[in-house]
Amino acid sequence: MYSYKTKGVCSKRIDFEIVNNKIAKVNFAGGCDGNLKGLSNLIEGMPVEEAIKKLKGITCGNKTTSCPDQLSKALEEAINRE
Repeated sequence: MYSYKTKGVCSKRIDFEIVNNKIAKVNFAGGCDGNLKGLSNLIEGMPVEEAIKKLKGITCGNKTTSCPDQLSKALEEAINRE
């Protein structure tokens, strides 16, 4: 299980697993509950690199990042550790 402390967004932490290079069990602590549950359901089972490409650079309102963008950073950090 990976745990990533977010920066600049409403959610405080993202916990997730990577199994056979696919995303599993994504959970956001805080943030927009329904939207983040939907995001989690959509990307679970997706290859890590594909998710990073789809989520990287998404902004939220006038912020330079978003929860999806923070998830892409968390995924990048996780694969760079392996």
